[in-house]
Amino acid sequence: MAKLHLPTPDERASILRDAQRLKMTRSPHAYVRGATAKFYEWLEASAGKIPQGPPVWICGDCHSGNLGPVSSARGQVAVQIRDLDQTVIGNPAHDLIRLGLSLATAARGSNLPGVTTALMVEHMVEGYEAGLAGETLAPDEETTPKEVRRVLKQALRRRWRDLARERIDNAKPTIPLGKRFWPLSDAERAALNDLAAEEDLRKLVAGLQHRPDDAAVEFLDGAYWMKGCSSLGRLRYAMLVGVEAEDGRQETVLIDIKEATAAAAPSAPSAKMPADNARRVVAGARALSPFLGRRMLAGKLERRAVVIRELTPQDLKLDIEHLSRDEATRAAHYLALVVGRAHARQMDGPTKAAWRAELARNRSATLDAPFWLWSAIVELIQSHEAAYLNYCRRYALQAA
Repeated sequence: MAKLHLPTPDERASILRDAQRLKMTRSPHAYVRGATAKFYEWLEASAGKIPQGPPVWICGDCHSGNLGPVSSARGQVAVQIRDLDQTVIGNPAHDLIRLGLSLATAARGSNLPGVTTALMVEHMVEGYEAGLAGETLAPDEETTPKEVRRVLKQALRRRWRDLARERIDNAKPTIPLGKRFWPLSDAERAALNDLAAEEDLRKLVAGLQHRPDDAAVEFLDGAYWMKGCSSLGRLRYAMLVGVEAEDGRQETVLIDIKEATAAAAPSAPSAKMPADNARRVVAGARALSPFLGRRMLAGKLERRAVVIRELTPQDLKLDIEHLSRDEATRAAHYLALVVGRAHARQMDGPTKAAWRAELARNRSATLDAPFWLWSAIVELIQSHEAAYLNYCRRYALQAA
């Protein structure tokens, strides 16, 4: 068997760029997830076509893959927004449009007719307004998509050994190097060791899952983590630490460390956000996804802003790739309800009422969705599908 070549720090950038390009050729849905800059360009050119909602923390990159089950510090599980790299104080309409584009490309990838996409947009608006009104997210409801129910049930059953098997291929306190995990330089290993010794990280880890307040934390192992799509190329590390459990034994914990860079998502003109990008991400997470936000910490690693969080077995991604007609409309309603609740959490009563009134304007008598939202999704589908084909052509020419 040929020995696996593990890239050095100097080789990473080229490998990560190639991996991102390949991922984005796999489907229009994958391209939409990776081509966030194109979406923001469209927003900038279409500012006058979109209503201005109340300035609140928004996801900024609200595609379906950025929602999924997450665990609270005490082990509760709920579907919330799970990736906040692009979070800003901005226009909540942007999250609706981004989610609609993501669901529409998933519908087209599932060979669903355009009528189904129109119904998805209608159900998406209904779900979003239900979220604004404070409706709950019961996972056993008949209206909940099967995929959501399946992933929630899976999340509730998962334990550390499941996370270890999935993320690091064994349950020992080491990270096996391979295709996903790459070796660290001496400087990187020393930096992670220093990070594990910081009091803020100790408090974060000790404060989760009923651990002792004075629990000691020990650095065990670390690796560079090849993960994600649009975030490929940023610093990303996996770190294993040992932490004292209630029974006195050492418990193994997997820490995700991700570089935070400037947001490309447009923010409200008067928005006051932390200048430090990691603090911005944590602030947005705590506003939009409390379960996740309270498990996150802003820090520095080699003078770069990083977001630090403990990974739990319950943190899973929803893969909305192949849908039936019924599942498509249910997914649109449910995921928009999640986003509506995240936005509503930041609004008082009069603000919510005014935003709902704005959403009620310019609606068709038969399809209960704002025309501006439908027009935006249609324009974005057109531009992204053409861009996707041209992207694939360029990739094929380079590969040849």
